[in-house]
Amino acid sequence: MTDSEKIVKVGVVGVGHLGRYHVQKYAALPGAELVGISDLDQPRAAELAGQYHARVFADLDELCSQVDAVSVVVPTVDHCRVASRFLAAGVHVLLEKPIAATLAEARELVAMADSRRVVLQVGHLERFNPVFTAAAKKITAPRFLEVHRLSPFTFRSVDIDVILDLMIHDIDLVLSLVKSPIRDIYAVGVPVLSHQVDIANVRIHFANGAVCNLTASRVSVQRERKIRLFQQDTYFSLDLGNFSLIECAKKEFDYSAPIPAIDLHKEEFPDSDSLMLEIESFLHAVRHHEQPVVSGRDGLAALEVAFLVKEAIAGQTAGSWPG
Repeated sequence: MTDSEKIVKVGVVGVGHLGRYHVQKYAALPGAELVGISDLDQPRAAELAGQYHARVFADLDELCSQVDAVSVVVPTVDHCRVASRFLAAGVHVLLEKPIAATLAEARELVAMADSRRVVLQVGHLERFNPVFTAAAKKITAPRFLEVHRLSPFTFRSVDIDVILDLMIHDIDLVLSLVKSPIRDIYAVGVPVLSHQVDIANVRIHFANGAVCNLTASRVSVQRERKIRLFQQDTYFSLDLGNFSLIECAKKEFDYSAPIPAIDLHKEEFPDSDSLMLEIESFLHAVRHHEQPVVSGRDGLAALEVAFLVKEAIAGQTAGSWPG
């Protein structure tokens, strides 16, 4: 059997709201064998295990010995503690975002994955949104970005603030598009319904002159996940929530026309399943011993910026990029 045909034995640790979907996707993939499920809520784990013909593991070390790869979908504060046990055992890990609760923990996970030569993929799901992947192929030199990620309050992820809960998705996307060091970060944010910051606005200045405004809220009435991006001669509007992409490009200059003519092109991706695409990409990296699309280092880079945003909000001042 070749690497491309290898059945990957997988497990899922943490089967709450999102972890259940990981179980569902693995069970549906012919290239994966769902071996085990682990969760502190034993009845919930048993229910899912029975539904998908898997086994419940109370002992994580025992699960380590039975799988090639695992999704870790536990609260952020437990990311390092749980993921490190699998990495130390040579098990490939798909770790939900953010990569860890602290920068020290994130660096520890990246170093461990490097030393064991195993895949550490961070679950920045929007990288697999077909709207983003289609746009990224056309975006060459972004100059100005306006990003909004708004949602109602869900009472989930209240152990972290809106920067680590929602904005970090867009920080990762922006860093993948604007490949330039950060010069300055200005940020404001306030708690509304929780004891953490629930709504925040950030302005990032990059060394190459690009500017990005990001707004994240988990106390809004309606959901919105949009990126508006300008580069020379082109405007992109990415609606990540409704899976549509608008591209407006300046036509070749016509000296007889009083204003430049614009071509408008719209694409829609109605049958998208970003989580399935993410998990398929993870299994591909595992089978072929490749770097994942969103590596541990990518997750660390996004977390570093997120913590600068948090520092700027705490001081309501600019946060300077360290080097």
